This record gives sequence, C-alpha cells and structure tokens, in this order.
Amino acid sequence: MALTMYQLSIPALVRGLGVLTRLLDKAEAHARDNGISPDDLVNARLAPDMLTLAGQVQRVSDTSKGLVGRLTSIEVPRFPDEEKTLDELRQRVANTVAFLETVAPADMEDSAAREVILNFPTLKVTLTGEEYLLKFVLPNFYFHLTTAYDILRHKGVSIGKGDFLGLTA
Repeated sequence: MALTMYQLSIPALVRGLGVLTRLLDKAEAHARDNGISPDDLVNARLAPDMLTLAGQVQRVSDTSKGLVGRLTSIEVPRFPDEEKTLDELRQRVANTVAFLETVAPADMEDSAAREVILNFPTLKVTLTGEEYLLKFVLPNFYFHLTTAYDILRHKGVSIGKGDFLGLTA
C-alpha cells in the first residue's frame, strides 16, 4: 500500500512540533538554571542576517499551516509574528498542532496532483502537491527546526541528537 500525502505530512509535522516544544522547555530550564534572561534565547540568532529563535519557530509554524492551506480547502488560521517570550512561542506551537490535528486524511485526498504556485519576491515556482510537500515543505520545515535547535545549542542549552530526534524525555 502506497503512503498517502496525509501520512507523509501531518504526523511528521506534528512530531516535529512536539520536538520543538520540548526544545523550548529545555531552553526555559537552561535560562532559569543559569540566570539567563529567556529573552536572550528568544532573540538569539546564529548570524546577523539570520532569523532569531522566534523567527525560526514562526517559520516552522507557518510552513506547517501553509501545507494545509495549499493542499486542502481548509481555512488556515493566521498567527501574527508577535511572540516575544518562550511561553508565547510554545503557545504558537500548541496552536499549530491543534490546527493540524483537525486535518483528516480525507481532506488531503487527491492533493498530490494539486497545482501549487509559490510566489517569492524574485521567483515564481509551480509544483504539484507531491513536489510541494517533498521539495519545499519538508526541507523548509526541517531547516527551521534544525536552526532553532542550533541556536539553542549555540547558546549552551544542553540538548543533543536524541532531543532533535525526539528520543529523549
């Protein structure tokens, strides 16, 4: 039996968002235990031209919701990019998960062949739903999730590969 678009997307995104929540939990504990302002973590970035931790979390959320918006007829909730605390970032992740959990496998039937047009400032790309999932959504989602992990690791949060893979408590 072939995997469905739903099986390839929603469970993976929900799992990744769960990993992100646990990383944010560990970030908060690290800040508390080391007398660091949690704001320093929320606003941390790896390089001056990169998004902050908050921006990475927002892109993980937006990529997840965007998949649903482009591959189904479900209206996607809008979350303004206004999070300034770890609690607000966790709430955004929780809201994203709650939204994804409303998507049923039937909602994504025939989405593999659906046309998806991505408009970037200097580029317009047309993809099938399958190409969109495999060539844009999953790589983009994991890029921003990995970058969030990297920012926290760079700031001294005690996390490792097991945390990223969701294999630790």
